Amino acid sequence: MRISDVTLTATLTFAVLATTAFAAAHSDKALKSAVDARRAQMQLISYNTGVLGDMAKGDIPFDTATARAAAANLNAAARLDRSLTWVAGTEQGRVEGARAKPAVWTDAAGFEAKFTALQTAAAAMETAAGADLAAIQAAMEDLGGACKACHDDYRGPKN
Repeated sequence: MRISDVTLTATLTFAVLATTAFAAAHSDKALKSAVDARRAQMQLISYNTGVLGDMAKGDIPFDTATARAAAANLNAAARLDRSLTWVAGTEQGRVEGARAKPAVWTDAAGFEAKFTALQTAAAAMETAAGADLAAIQAAMEDLGGACKACHDDYRGPKN
């Protein structure tokens, strides 16, 4: 082998290794971004549920406009397309900040059913928020139950 052949081989080998490393890092970045977006979605759901829950408990005064806004935000957040954020390989322990259990993917039908229950409860809450405080209080049980059921089965402990 001539020196130029060795140089070319070394250069190509380095290029392949560098490309592989870049792709892996890019993939890690994309997975972390998906987890961050997923967490943001859950924070929106939690925040708006908290506003409605505080009204239902009497911790803050009932206000129809605020209740309607929180319920509409909650319903919209629950309906975001999950295909970009609930990506295989983003379970707890594989991506920083992730709390999703592997069961999200190994029991996809069960996870989908629980998320559908959340969407149903969020839609019912939006209807209730257009009524009165008693309707919000009644809708909180189903909403809280939907959140808890999913968290019990599909969310891991805080890191």
